[in-house]
Amino acid sequence: MTAEPLTSPATWQRAGFGIYVHWPFCAAKCPYCDFNSHVAASIDHPRWASAYERAIDLGAAQTPGRVVKSVFFGGGTPSLMDPATTGRILDRIAQHWTLANDVEITLEANPSSVEGAKFAAFRDAGVNRVSLGVQALNDHDLRQLGRLHDLAEALEALDIAQVCFDRVSFDLIYARQDQSEADWQAELTRALALGMDHLSLYQLTIEPGTPFHARQSRGGLKGLPDEDRAVHLYEMTQEICEAAGLPAYEVSNHARPGSESRHNQIYWRGGDWLGIGPGAHGRIDTVFGRRATAAESAPQRWLAEIEAGGDGICDQLAITPYEQGEEYLMMGLRLSEGIDLDHARWLGVTLDPVKMTQLMDQDLILRQGQQIMTTARGRLLLNAVLAELLGD
Repeated sequence: MTAEPLTSPATWQRAGFGIYVHWPFCAAKCPYCDFNSHVAASIDHPRWASAYERAIDLGAAQTPGRVVKSVFFGGGTPSLMDPATTGRILDRIAQHWTLANDVEITLEANPSSVEGAKFAAFRDAGVNRVSLGVQALNDHDLRQLGRLHDLAEALEALDIAQVCFDRVSFDLIYARQDQSEADWQAELTRALALGMDHLSLYQLTIEPGTPFHARQSRGGLKGLPDEDRAVHLYEMTQEICEAAGLPAYEVSNHARPGSESRHNQIYWRGGDWLGIGPGAHGRIDTVFGRRATAAESAPQRWLAEIEAGGDGICDQLAITPYEQGEEYLMMGLRLSEGIDLDHARWLGVTLDPVKMTQLMDQDLILRQGQQIMTTARGRLLLNAVLAELLGD
């Protein structure tokens, strides 16, 4: 790749501006999870609501004049939040920025009966989309994954969510222990029959620092698929979802046309987002250039710093146009729509035409006008494709 001058319009105007709100608390820590989540005996919800309001005020001073396309409550388990706290956060956001007419406001939730009973209150607070962490459609595997809900609770929560919200998504994890191809086909077919407009389907990955990783290191965690079977499970997933009218618009995300996650598209298209809350990350264009931000991850330290008048940010790095271009490629090629070569050049990046031709000859990428996208085979080998395109 070679560098050219930056002539791009503001990224938030092209790819959108969103706000990510991280709620760090969970009822229990799942053994496969490496997210910033913590179990707390008690939570002072009004105190936390005030801290989020203060953090929003500070973030707004850096991002004036934006139009908010999406708000995403992630975690942790945001459905453990008091709906009144959610409402205060959304009210504060509306005080500082213009909300898009079709603003997407998503809440991640676990499908327990306690959380499902709060869905109407979250809707009344302003949430209009819910994403449920179902993860499996049988009780045995739910227990293996350390989930606190059972299948009956999950199905009940899905029913309640469809009544309360126009847009509902849920997550499943596959390539689980001792899961056969026939098992996954039956489970995915059942999931598609539930009538959701969006599914996030993730292969189980064993992340360092998790209980699953420690168990695997001791010789436990038997029955995980080898690489060939994992690839076949992925290919099955694409074929089944495509046939059901929920094609992949990103490597692990499937939706009916028009029901894609607008917030995640901001990430993948290289837009701007403000990260609010313990451990939240952000990418924002400022008068000083583009910045990557990371908030203090320990909940009590973040809270104390906000209450002492600080901003809770522990790390803030300048991103050069070239680095922004690299991020755009790495994220954008996860999308079925791919990347725009003109925009890449605006960000200071020009792709080597010889390398692109070689990758096209290997059926790894396609070119349609100024769009470059990975093929089905290319998505399986995405890291190799990126290494080739990003190599000097």
